[in-house]
Amino acid sequence: MAQKRLAMSKSKTILRLYFLGSVTRSRQIARAVGCGRTAVQECLRRAKACGLTDWAMIDPLGEEELEARLYPVARSAPRVRKDRPLPDWHRIREELSRRDHHVTLMLLWTEYKTEHPDGLQYSQFAARYQHFESTLSVVMRQRHRGGEKVFVDFCDGIPLTDPLTGEKVPTELFVGALGASSYTFALATLSQTLPVWLDAHVRMYEFFQGVSAITVPDNLAAGVKRADRYEAEATESYQELARHFGTCLIPARVRKPRDKAKVEAACLVAQRWILAALRHRTFHHLNELNEAIVPLLASLNDRPMRHVKQSRRELYERLDRPALKPLPSTPYEYAQWKQVRLNIDYHIVFDDHYYSAPYTLVKETLWCRATHCTIELFYRGKRVAAHPRSAVKYAYTTTPSHRPACHQACLDWTPSRLIDWGKSIGPSTGALIGHVLAHKPHPEQGYRSSLGILRLSKRFGRERLERAAEKAIAIQSPSYKTVKTMLERKMEDSPITPRNEDTQSLGAANVRGRGYYH
Repeated sequence: MAQKRLAMSKSKTILRLYFLGSVTRSRQIARAVGCGRTAVQECLRRAKACGLTDWAMIDPLGEEELEARLYPVARSAPRVRKDRPLPDWHRIREELSRRDHHVTLMLLWTEYKTEHPDGLQYSQFAARYQHFESTLSVVMRQRHRGGEKVFVDFCDGIPLTDPLTGEKVPTELFVGALGASSYTFALATLSQTLPVWLDAHVRMYEFFQGVSAITVPDNLAAGVKRADRYEAEATESYQELARHFGTCLIPARVRKPRDKAKVEAACLVAQRWILAALRHRTFHHLNELNEAIVPLLASLNDRPMRHVKQSRRELYERLDRPALKPLPSTPYEYAQWKQVRLNIDYHIVFDDHYYSAPYTLVKETLWCRATHCTIELFYRGKRVAAHPRSAVKYAYTTTPSHRPACHQACLDWTPSRLIDWGKSIGPSTGALIGHVLAHKPHPEQGYRSSLGILRLSKRFGRERLERAAEKAIAIQSPSYKTVKTMLERKMEDSPITPRNEDTQSLGAANVRGRGYYH
């Protein structure tokens, strides 16, 4: 049976991690992307078969072109023979355990296939070796190569004291530990929200003066949007940070602390040697607490570890630092990602402001990338619009080229149709729709309010809507919010009373009117 095709965005991520991310193990790539290991192997095989052997060739390709190259025709999976010569699994394990050589299971399989051309294919080779390891012991020590992994997590911190009220404000301690050296980073934060989580990663990479090939987080809600035992999927903002720094995200399995045993131990050590040392001090501000953490963190990393007779810093300088990737030349900028739908007025709404996109994408789902200064819209991985971010609520930012040359030829919704729809309910409703459309910079920008008014007839009835529209025009407040409020509070039939600014009309003898002050 033919394998199910991957989404092209996942295929491109697989190829990026393989060619640029220094991650060659299909199992690690599969966990980072959120797919099966065999799907990763199939994607890499197809890329090599069609001549895509370098990221420079793959990066310019769009999703449709990449799909055409990878999947020209469907092919059935090869049949597997039953009788295969087996390798010496004890020798394989010894080779993998050697720290002085960068030996991988793929390399050992290649040597095995050279000696036994009719031997096991890689998937069976890896599966049988995994079964062999499981028979040796229930728990086996993980092997960590220099610069390969960093493990991150949160633990409870020291509470701050409000200088005015004396109230205790809880804090979190972000901890990161490199796999090979256990070199530790710690930072106090006020929360575990997404911006805090990403900023802590940026500071951690700067502290390490480099980036590991793999970052292993816990299944924190800010970083992982779908916590799955086998295919956890990181949030879009977290994935963007990983792309910027050139690392690969492989979240730990749910309720499997051994997957991130390094940072679990680092959290314990940080609590003992940093937080415990500060337990008698009072801190009023977060910066004050982090300044106190810096010398204690340096002392922790300089302290010799009993089981290796070396400090974390010594191991870091010898194992991890030479193997870490350099920091990117451009600074990281936090961006919020959100799925949005392009309305019939070819605008999306983000943070109560409306931004335009090409009208040909009306009713399509887009990805919105929002930074502090810009709003970008993407469709199928391609940027289709970019705007300066605006703080003005309920206003419109429209690019002229996004508007159709002839709106009637491209969309069914026109000002005349909306007005005619309103007139079918009643003359006041038609006049109200016309007023809403006329008082917008472009008539299309009044479509949202007009449709909102017209759809109130389904909820409250046509007769009530007509009376509410007539009253809204009479009080000179012809808007969707006014009409909706009237209908919800059943005010469309109440008489219109003139406003009396003199508070003495309330009939209270002890209330002063404005005439009192003349």
